[in-house]
Amino acid sequence: MPKTVKMPQPSSATEAVRLIQDQAQKDRAKIIKFFREIVAIPSMDSKIGPVGRRIAKEMKALGFQNVGFDKMGNIYGRIGKGSKVLLYDSHIDTVGLGDPKAWKWDPFKGKVENDILYARGACDEKCSTPGMIYGLAYAQRMGLLDGWTAYYFGNMEEWCDGIAPNSLHKTEKIAPDFVVIGEPTRMQIYRGHRGRLELEVVAKGKACHASMPHLGDNAIYKMSRFIQDVEALGPRIHEDPFLGRGTAVVSIIESKSPSINAVPDECTVYIDRRTTFGETKESVLEQFRGLPTAKDVEIKEMFYDTPSYTGFVFKVDKYFPAWCLPEEHPLVQGGLETRRLLGLDTKYPFPFKDRTPGESYRWDFSTNATYWAGKAGIPSIGFGPSNEVYAHTVLDQCSLEELVDSVGFYALFPSLLKKKI
Repeated sequence: MPKTVKMPQPSSATEAVRLIQDQAQKDRAKIIKFFREIVAIPSMDSKIGPVGRRIAKEMKALGFQNVGFDKMGNIYGRIGKGSKVLLYDSHIDTVGLGDPKAWKWDPFKGKVENDILYARGACDEKCSTPGMIYGLAYAQRMGLLDGWTAYYFGNMEEWCDGIAPNSLHKTEKIAPDFVVIGEPTRMQIYRGHRGRLELEVVAKGKACHASMPHLGDNAIYKMSRFIQDVEALGPRIHEDPFLGRGTAVVSIIESKSPSINAVPDECTVYIDRRTTFGETKESVLEQFRGLPTAKDVEIKEMFYDTPSYTGFVFKVDKYFPAWCLPEEHPLVQGGLETRRLLGLDTKYPFPFKDRTPGESYRWDFSTNATYWAGKAGIPSIGFGPSNEVYAHTVLDQCSLEELVDSVGFYALFPSLLKKKI
């Protein structure tokens, strides 16, 4: 749909649904082609320059303005010029491939089988980009963006949740009133997830010859006792009725020793501590420091200061707060109503048997909303095609029907949200 093409102005929400869905079907081949082209461009290790340029080309063709890269190297574009600001957030970097032999097809060329595209990044999370860009273009053509300035933000997220929006907010001074995160939600509305605190723990010992271990102090043995205390924390970690229980995982262990024939004098572990509502960074640190073996180790907070592919450094602490919007929040209700009007509630019924159908849900993993909602306090929800269980796997995939149907959500949502706020 070139930017010069006009679209009819709907007289009702029902007519808007029909016009959007008709246009999405007309553009189906172009939308899928665009999707396949962006998953075919490798963007591992947060090197999103090439895929960002391809996305920029599509945005310009669809009428976005101020399309460009921020200092960190994330791509964004603006459409509309209203007083309220809505931002659609889609991370366009991916994790690596892992063992290449584990893939049964080229992970970048991908394959389509039973109307599902299998490729690296198809689920996590390039799948939301086509719907967001085409959806906002449709909304602009049909007058559904009246009162809104809208942004598409294609960013790097895999390296450090929330660092890209934090940088955009602080350095580019783009301050949305509302955010929609495009991480996979099975076409449902998500309104929260747990947070995370990453910690480095160091145990110091005394080296000596391995034939005389009684002369030394084995740092690994010290650390092993601390690890047992961490494992025992599990059932005692706070649980929130909606977000679930926090968790603590020792994810990496390293040691230093003069040789294989020596007692190690240092051992370091890294901990992934998922946090839930009712917990703070301070309360989590206090819990670890209160463990019986904490006196034998040093517990350190971690920071991220690795340069992006552009060389830009934006230092942040590796604390990612839990967040959740109440079910009755206008942003959540606007999302649920958008799903209903589009018929997505019947086409993609609520899959979580332990909750009432029609309700919103939450992610198990974390997203850029750790910054938008958790640190900046900007109301956020999630909506995207695919299922998070395929993220980071060799079955990385997205239904092409969901891909095209998501266009309707991203197009209709601004006009319905406007009526709620």
